[in-house]
Amino acid sequence: MSTPSTSVTDISSGGGRLYGVGLGPGDPNLMTLRAVQVIGEADVIAYHSARHGRSIARSIAAAHLRPDHIEEPLVYPVTTETTDHPGGYRGALEEFYEKAAARLAAHLDAGRTVAVLAEGDPMFYGSYMHMHKRLADRYATEVIPGVTSVSAAAARLGTPLVEGEEILTILPGTLPEEELTARLAATDTAVVMKLGRTFPAVRGAFEASGRLAEARYVERATMAGERTGDLADIDPASVPYFSVAVLPSRVDAVRPSGRAGSGEVVVVGTGPAGPLWLTPETRGALAAADALVGYTTYLDRVPVRPGQARHGSDNKVESERAEFALDLARRGHRVAVVSGGDPGVFAMATAVLEVATQEEYADIPVRVLPGVTAANAAAARAGAPLGHDYATISLSDRLKPWEVIAERLTAAASADLVLALYNPGSKSRTWQVAKARDLLLEHRSPDTPVVLARDVGGPTESVRTVRLADVDPAEVDMRTLLIVGSSQTRWVERGGTGRSIVWTPRRYPEA
Repeated sequence: MSTPSTSVTDISSGGGRLYGVGLGPGDPNLMTLRAVQVIGEADVIAYHSARHGRSIARSIAAAHLRPDHIEEPLVYPVTTETTDHPGGYRGALEEFYEKAAARLAAHLDAGRTVAVLAEGDPMFYGSYMHMHKRLADRYATEVIPGVTSVSAAAARLGTPLVEGEEILTILPGTLPEEELTARLAATDTAVVMKLGRTFPAVRGAFEASGRLAEARYVERATMAGERTGDLADIDPASVPYFSVAVLPSRVDAVRPSGRAGSGEVVVVGTGPAGPLWLTPETRGALAAADALVGYTTYLDRVPVRPGQARHGSDNKVESERAEFALDLARRGHRVAVVSGGDPGVFAMATAVLEVATQEEYADIPVRVLPGVTAANAAAARAGAPLGHDYATISLSDRLKPWEVIAERLTAAASADLVLALYNPGSKSRTWQVAKARDLLLEHRSPDTPVVLARDVGGPTESVRTVRLADVDPAEVDMRTLLIVGSSQTRWVERGGTGRSIVWTPRRYPEA
């Protein structure tokens, strides 16, 4: 026997050898040469089946079985039906796997070579893996990879599955519909397995995520009775277990054509920095858009996608940017307006909605999707300083007079609220931080903890806590957010960690 190129576990037990043999998606011609070789040389051929006794795995390999092969049908006690087993469905299967492994172990102990047949690939949603986990640490083992149903489905559709830097997500259709919806919205391409009875929920998830128009369907790829089509056109009653739903590559796919009346604007928040802060809903909206509009710094956080136009601009033209986005939507484009943090917190949602109230844009759908705010991100890094009532105030006097800011700071400080202070300073605004500090010191102890959070989530992130009296305006810029504690906010060093934490108790003392 030639030295196999696949992964091999060698254990000097003196017993037989275990093989997990991938048979491919169904067409016997797609079995690998190594799979055929191992089947031909094995003493024992094992395969799983339902209680009806028919095994798809055995039928694929039938031409290579010998009359003197010892066959071990591993018949599931249940598949989808209920059971009276005291451990329930999972308990019944666990007991079955233990007994099946014991049967195979008896052959291996007798020195026989055992080949366990598996449709597709043995380690990809396959039944073989349950034998592998129970036997591979005791016997010499080799796993023979096979062509998966995912690869077969893509080949049968004749459409690229993933290209370039696209992300492929493989999902079991047994997930809750809401979870499927979130994951379909967030990914570039996807394959949903295990359809059959799950098909109505799977179709609902595609529709809810806005991906139904892209979705394809493949049934029994490479087998007799193969069928392909658009997922939206498939009758749920006709869907067997051996079928998959596919979201193919978006590269070179036809995007919206710019039909008048078919456009929309979605205002999204990218969080404080980078892809880790994006919600699945936001990822989906960004991927589905054919035009992105936003401040260039925020646009740079969004991956470049083929066929997607990007319209960047300066940070001080919110109204013009909003009008431009709505004009694109009026011409039929699906537009994502990109904002930092949460789009409704000192960001682009207000600007878009304000312009959208004009009569010429009355028919343009506008949606706002939430994002992680800078205050939430900074608070999480520091501990939980926003654990009780708090106020959010921008120190920028570009859009409102300083007198209004001062009045609000005084009112919030007098009410003993924790304060999240946005836009504290910039190159052209250098005195506001000192003014705010001095005003707050009229109402707060000099020892009040203040979190200085800069570039949270970014490459130059810095989060530290100082006394209110020690706040240095020179250390604060436009990328910094301040969280000023209340009289109840605590600031302690955690023993042994060398890290301070800040939190505000949820219970406020009675007067």
